[in-house]
Amino acid sequence: MTTKQNDDEWRDAAGNEIDEDDRGLVYDVRTLVNRRLALGLFGGVAVTTLLAACASPGAGSGSGSAAAAGATATSTPSASATDGSTAGAATSTPSAGAEVVTEVPDETAGPYPGDGSNGVDVLGASGIVRSDIRSSFGSSSITAEGVPLNIQLTVRDVSTGNALAGAAVYLWHCNRDGEYSLYGASVQNENYLRGVQQVDANGTVAFTSIYPAAYSGRWPHIHFEVYTDVATAVASGPIVKTSQIAMPKETCDAVYATTGYAQSVKNLASTSLATDNVFGNDGGIHQIASISGSVAAGYTAALTIGV
Repeated sequence: MTTKQNDDEWRDAAGNEIDEDDRGLVYDVRTLVNRRLALGLFGGVAVTTLLAACASPGAGSGSGSAAAAGATATSTPSASATDGSTAGAATSTPSAGAEVVTEVPDETAGPYPGDGSNGVDVLGASGIVRSDIRSSFGSSSITAEGVPLNIQLTVRDVSTGNALAGAAVYLWHCNRDGEYSLYGASVQNENYLRGVQQVDANGTVAFTSIYPAAYSGRWPHIHFEVYTDVATAVASGPIVKTSQIAMPKETCDAVYATTGYAQSVKNLASTSLATDNVFGNDGGIHQIASISGSVAAGYTAALTIGV
């Protein structure tokens, strides 16, 4: 607020107004003080107005920032939503313990299955459910000779990768002379190198046998059939999978160099996986057994069977 000065104070004795330049120090001081007061008043108003003007955009910016933050928060999935999506994905993914399994090709059972499809049926005979298949059972106890071979198969469902626990595998193969029991002229009364086993909780089934020969026209192999369970197998019921296992050449070379396998050396040399009438279409890529061991200690052949 400005202080009003008394005009009569600045007149001479004759009543004439004294010029401002001649009014002296008191006038100058009062004028200076009044001007500063005025400046302080208007300056304060100006500053207040300026602050208000600045505050409004600031508040607007703050609201805009809050809105942007809100928009960001809205467009960004919440932790629970993300976790929910992850959980949803996990439920559609196979369990960590499951394997990715390729289905083993269907193959012919050949002319000597012994399952009733071509003459004799050994599956209903008492004693067929066994792990050691080297000897005949029933009326004969002859044991097939040859390099020891343990056969370990893992049977899994191709759709889930899970073990087919409780299923049954019927397995058979020729002896070291290339003959099949029940059919060959000299072994028609034998039933060795044939057996049925139940798949365990891990999907594994094992047989103790001998290394098969290479007979004319075929790559060395082992036959098998998969059934839903042992009861179905011994009743010669529906077969889930019929296929064959191919033996690797390096092991065949080592085994056939031993006593009793001389004929196999010649037969192996005249064929190959590529020209075999069963494995030739793909070289047996999904049917070649993984082998470990030696001639002296015996071998173990392993294969995962996708059904």
